[in-house]
Amino acid sequence: MTLTDRLIAPNATRGEAALCYSAAVVGAVTAGLLAGDSSVLVIAVVALIGFDLFGGAVVNATASARRWFHRPGRDARHHLAFVAIHGQPFLLALTVPGFGWWTASAIYGFVLAAAVAVTSAPRHLRTPIAFAATVFGAVLTTVVLAVPAFLLWFGPVLLIKLLLAHLLPESGDPSPITPRPAV
Repeated sequence: MTLTDRLIAPNATRGEAALCYSAAVVGAVTAGLLAGDSSVLVIAVVALIGFDLFGGAVVNATASARRWFHRPGRDARHHLAFVAIHGQPFLLALTVPGFGWWTASAIYGFVLAAAVAVTSAPRHLRTPIAFAATVFGAVLTTVVLAVPAFLLWFGPVLLIKLLLAHLLPESGDPSPITPRPAV
C-alpha cells in the first residue's frame, strides 16, 4: 500500500489526493497560526491536529474513502472503532492550557454517543441524526464548553469529519422513502 492508500483510500484519484493533502496542509497552517502566541509545543500539537481533522474531513468525504470505509464486511463496530480512536480532545487537554479534561471528556463522549446513535438508527434516519448531532455538538463545543478561542474550530471540524464525512455512506440513504398516497 502507498502512503496515499493509507491516508486517503486505495484507488484514490489524483484529484482527490491533491484536494485532501491541500486541505490537510492548509488546515495545519491555519490551526498553527490561530495558536500563534502559544508555546512551540502547543502550536505543534494544534497544527498536527489541524492537519488530521481538516484533511480527514475532506478525505472521509471522497468517493474513494467512502467506498473503502463502507465496503462489504464493514459494520457499526468498525465505524465506532474509527470514531473511538480519535482521542485528540485528550491530547489537547494534556498540552493546551485552558482546554481541560472535563471539556475533553465531554467532547469525546458526545462524539462517541452521537456515533452510536447514528450507527444504531434505521438507515433512513442516519443522515438526519448525524446532522442533528453535528449542529447541536457545534453549539456544545463553541458556546457551552470552555474552549480557548483559538480552538473554537476543533469541535465542529471533529464532528464534521467523524459524523458527516465518515459515518454516512457514499450513496446516502439506500432505502428512499416513498410518498404516501393522497387521500
